[in-house]
Amino acid sequence: MSLIKSISGIRGTIGGRTGDGLTPVDIVKFTSAYAAHIRTSAKASANRIKIVIGRDARISGPMVERLVIGTLTGCGVDVIDTGLCTTPGVEMAVTHYGADGGIILTASHNPRQWNALKLLDGQGEFLSAAAGAEILRRAAAEDFDYADVDSLGQVIEHTDFTPLHIAAVLALPLVDVEAVRARKFRVVVDAVNSVGGTAIPALLRELGCDVVCLNCEPTGEFAHNPEPLPEHLGAIAAAVREHSSDLGIVVDPDVDRLALVNEDGTMFGEEYTLVAVADYVLSQSAGEKHTVSNLSSSRALRDITRRHGGEYHAAMVGEVNVVTEMKRVGAVIGGEGNGGIIYPTLHNGRDALVGAALFLTHLAHTGLTMTALRATYPDYHISKNKITLTPDTDVDAILSAMKRHFTAAPGVEKVTDTDGVKIDFADEWVHLRRSNTEPIIRIYAESANRQQADTLANSMIRKIEELS
Repeated sequence: MSLIKSISGIRGTIGGRTGDGLTPVDIVKFTSAYAAHIRTSAKASANRIKIVIGRDARISGPMVERLVIGTLTGCGVDVIDTGLCTTPGVEMAVTHYGADGGIILTASHNPRQWNALKLLDGQGEFLSAAAGAEILRRAAAEDFDYADVDSLGQVIEHTDFTPLHIAAVLALPLVDVEAVRARKFRVVVDAVNSVGGTAIPALLRELGCDVVCLNCEPTGEFAHNPEPLPEHLGAIAAAVREHSSDLGIVVDPDVDRLALVNEDGTMFGEEYTLVAVADYVLSQSAGEKHTVSNLSSSRALRDITRRHGGEYHAAMVGEVNVVTEMKRVGAVIGGEGNGGIIYPTLHNGRDALVGAALFLTHLAHTGLTMTALRATYPDYHISKNKITLTPDTDVDAILSAMKRHFTAAPGVEKVTDTDGVKIDFADEWVHLRRSNTEPIIRIYAESANRQQADTLANSMIRKIEELS
């Protein structure tokens, strides 16, 4: 398995030869290149620079963490080690501690054999494409130096950032702690044996919820596929029914994605996490109301934004692209249809903790059940599919052929090629793009019902096979 180098970081499977997976040599090389980049950045003008690191609970985490800490200190960088910490927690810790950057050790939704270095700037945000390209150049050229013995970096341990993160969430004006406490929600939590198993129950208990924990021990031995998709969530669906719970909350290993389960064990739909939170935030916002999601996200956010008199904007896939567009338009809420909530009043990163607190406030204010709330939103269905790439797959040629074919096809309203190829029809759409995080082509299709969405996606897969 080759390394995947993208705006989502440096990612690969653990083991193998250098360049064939994420090996110790790769970890040292890319960490060194990142440290050199940060040292030359405008903010890091002082001789001593500080980098925050934190990791999810996957079993390769301690090994990767030791390599990264050793490399950074060898580069003369002081390390603020947050230990086991959520991705949004590390992002917030960068600005909280006045650091010059951050490295999150997590492969997010990928299975246990994967790990990654997610790289942050001094604002606690993912690096721009230009900065990422510069780090790749430095790594390839080995354009970095190490400190002499008198200039080695120091390690400062701050392994308790989650309470600070929770306190910041609870202090937000739109998080109505008393309203949520009054509802006394019973919530089942599935944290897939990672850091969410500590953070999410702690937040919910502060909100007065009765918490039932499922897979909350941060062992890194994921109880199921860690991507929070319906086909992986049978256990929590059964637990919600068994415990007569008001809802279920599911997070991925690094807690930047939030999926919800209805009181009857059905799925609220990860696309609708952002829709529901945006509905609440927009209802409480004055003045211009802008929202942003990526090109692979549901049209439901556009519809809800317009319902509140706001304007919706689409960005390329990737958190940094969504954040860039949110800043450009001054969005009050944004994110991705995979359950990623970005609430800029707190920080510019996907955050399941703030998503959960805002959602529970919304649910408490409405007085509705989960199924009743879901019924208030436009009913779209997304079919999410993928084609596994082989080393000789020419993805650019495939996407170019699809663009040429559909540009003049009957019934097509628009073809967008800023991020793969998105084909918009009057009542449905399909988006084809190379993944930033896996060696696959993603094929997402949205339509009025599941069968139509699956049919559209399958027709695109057949067309790709025909044109390849």
